Amino acid sequence: MRFIHARVPRTDVDAVLDVLSEEHIDHVVTEEVGGGDGDGAVVVQFPLPAQAVETVLNDLRDAGLDDSFTVIANAETAATPHFAELEERFVEKGEEDDAVVPEEIRSKARNLNPGARTYYAMTLLSVVVATVGLLLDSPAIVVGSMVIAPQVGAALTASVGVAFSDERMVRDGLGAQVLGLGLAVASATALGWVLRSTAFVSGAVDVTTIAQLSSRTSPGVLSLLVGVCAGAAGAFGLSTDLPVSLVGVAVAAALIPAAAAVGVGLAWGYPAVAVGAGVLLVVNILTITASGAVALWYLGYRPEAWRERTPRGALRSGALNATLVAGVCIVVVTGLVGAAVAEQSAFENTANAAVEEVLDDPGHRALSLLSVSVEFGGFGVASSPREVTVRLRRPADESYAALPGRFAGRISAATGADVTVSVEFVESATATARARTEAASDVRRIDPSQHAHPVEPGDRSNVISAPQSGHDGGSSPSTSRSNSRSLQS
Repeated sequence: MRFIHARVPRTDVDAVLDVLSEEHIDHVVTEEVGGGDGDGAVVVQFPLPAQAVETVLNDLRDAGLDDSFTVIANAETAATPHFAELEERFVEKGEEDDAVVPEEIRSKARNLNPGARTYYAMTLLSVVVATVGLLLDSPAIVVGSMVIAPQVGAALTASVGVAFSDERMVRDGLGAQVLGLGLAVASATALGWVLRSTAFVSGAVDVTTIAQLSSRTSPGVLSLLVGVCAGAAGAFGLSTDLPVSLVGVAVAAALIPAAAAVGVGLAWGYPAVAVGAGVLLVVNILTITASGAVALWYLGYRPEAWRERTPRGALRSGALNATLVAGVCIVVVTGLVGAAVAEQSAFENTANAAVEEVLDDPGHRALSLLSVSVEFGGFGVASSPREVTVRLRRPADESYAALPGRFAGRISAATGADVTVSVEFVESATATARARTEAASDVRRIDPSQHAHPVEPGDRSNVISAPQSGHDGGSSPSTSRSNSRSLQS
């Protein structure tokens, strides 16, 4: 629910109050004391459901309200004669959707930005956690870094600025992201260098084999979808009454781990890792901004200049310069980076297909493909030949010495590029144990005193004789004995 405070010149009071009366909106009029203009003004106050704010304000603007002094505040409840009727019209019957006014979107986006000290401190803490999570290959720790990252405010501020052609918001949003993520990369690099130098993490570790890291150093279409969806979700959160804080994790998921991966690549001296993660980071910044702006336009939000003139007139007047400049930059940078990402995705798809062809051989049916990762090769950073890592599950103690060569030959033939293939095996062994019942157990020894069968004269079927040797080699009655054993199954 919203509570509107609007300053209305006396010349327009009657028209504004007529609109409020026609809409059955309960209002209070307060005389202004000490007004600057000769005619004076009044302050009109009235409660509205959030869904009704944009419609009512548009009607009031048509009646003469100039927005020179209009405050939209949140309110918890309202006990007025006709407020229940307004809720029934705009909320229950859905006369309008749950969108909010552009002024409120601007305010919500800016309120998501903490103070500078808090913003940079939380960015530093989040990237430290993300770097540790990547090196430990721990998804839980990486997710924890996303929860405390503060990037959502800067990202959505830039999106709102592009959608409304607000140059200051575009500059503030993109500037905060560049500075914050630059700090994140520098911090991750310093932390990685310290961990490597002090041998807390061995410098000989091949960081490209860490699953949490390698997934962020080879950008593809699926990786970019995270940024697209995060920006669009943020726009929907801003334009409705939904809590935008829920979108913060998605925005951070597209930015903070990638920034940490850049730092790890620099600290360990892997240019391909650093550039691959850097490409993903830059593209995600731009896709979040662009998808958020596109979603706001889809929801009907436009630059303020469009209220007063046609889009062509607004374009000629220069009111859309911020949107045009930002749009051109996004298209150019995304196009250049997108070409490298498209080439990387095509190479990965071809390599996957070649690996699967080799594994279709009858002699490799015991193998299971786990993953295929390809070193990022955009912008000429990949060494020649390109490195491909194949992870397989195999039976224990089985050797496939010729497999890397077969993979390399097939991938090279399919892509036309020189490749180096590394094969990592995960061994598996299977054993089955069956439980035995007591009835199927082995033969058990029974106490003869309890289960001895009567022995008839001349019957020796249940008698085992154990002859003993005497001193003279003959049989001695004193040392000879007979044992009776009962057998039961």
